[in-house]
Amino acid sequence: MTFDQIAAYGEKRWLEELRQKLCAGEYRPQPLLRVWIPKNNGGQRPLGIPCIRDRVVEMAVLLVVGPIFEADLLGNQYGFRPAMDAKMAIRKTFWHITARGRSEVVDADLSDYFTSIPHGPLMRCVSRRVADGKLLSVIKSWLTAPVVERDQRATRCTTEAKDRHRGTPQGSPISPLMANLYFRRFLLAWERFGHRKRLDAHVVNYADDLVICCRSGNGSTALATMRQLMTRLGLTVNEAKTRLVRLPGESFDFLGYTIGRFYGKDGVPYTGTRPSRKAVRRLLQRVHDATTPHKHAESPELRIAAINRLLRGWAEYFNQGPVLPTYRLVRWYVQRRLQRWLRRRSGQAGTGYRQHPDKYLYETLGLFALPLRRADLPSAKV
Repeated sequence: MTFDQIAAYGEKRWLEELRQKLCAGEYRPQPLLRVWIPKNNGGQRPLGIPCIRDRVVEMAVLLVVGPIFEADLLGNQYGFRPAMDAKMAIRKTFWHITARGRSEVVDADLSDYFTSIPHGPLMRCVSRRVADGKLLSVIKSWLTAPVVERDQRATRCTTEAKDRHRGTPQGSPISPLMANLYFRRFLLAWERFGHRKRLDAHVVNYADDLVICCRSGNGSTALATMRQLMTRLGLTVNEAKTRLVRLPGESFDFLGYTIGRFYGKDGVPYTGTRPSRKAVRRLLQRVHDATTPHKHAESPELRIAAINRLLRGWAEYFNQGPVLPTYRLVRWYVQRRLQRWLRRRSGQAGTGYRQHPDKYLYETLGLFALPLRRADLPSAKV
């Protein structure tokens, strides 16, 4: 059912019937719609999208049990939690490196974390706080729901998660909480087995991304220990993307930022952060896609509004460290793409630099101006 169909049927009536099914134990989730989105490494990530009815039930459950489990989550888990975000994880990692001298970093990656979480251990994590059998059964039914894939030729329905007894569908409201609950087991093991104290190795986690900041000389042991624990938890380390980084000679990317050695005024070296090359390339590609001939039918004002939303969101996240050189590059690229797009839209050749100068883009069309001075940067603190 679509939102319009639900509104025509009557929202209160629809919700009451859904409540009755839940109370009577008659609720069954419908199959998920699987779509594929591109990953940073060129692969594809599967998303399992529930129907509106199932999303409503999942969100209702999340509103009730989320605060209960929130009290159990650890302080170094930053993903999908209230009052926490990715930039806090970046700052914590930077603090470990610069303020505490933990210069060896295990830059770890897990292979298909969301789709490889084993159902049995995950449900045991849930049942530690949830005793109601009906609710546990509903949560388990979400984990094992069939998946529908559509293409131009046919529609296929599979029961991969149920058959493998693994996975929580990425794209559902309950999935981030389930992912955090299971990753908590690794963090508890790291702490209770004494690896943090023994190796002075501190984990920073955001969803399925993690780094381990260690004292010099302990990184290799921390990496081997992490591999062993992940295997015991039924998870797979992506060896092709997992490595030991020794600062300041090397650098690594974490949550869109590059952390490593940079050079300031007069060539003075320092350890800092800046937007990663991948993050910048992705932004420029999105700007390119937003200024292709396919968009000629739209007015310049609508195109500028769409690009402004993109730039504001990107700059709000990437505002830590020496970002001004990157901002200048992005500004130049956006200006040139828009000038060329405006020129082509009018059916004429050329770059459009003279016909649509920068002043016209900013003052007349209202293009968002990325800051060029540090004093104009928005605060990077949460």
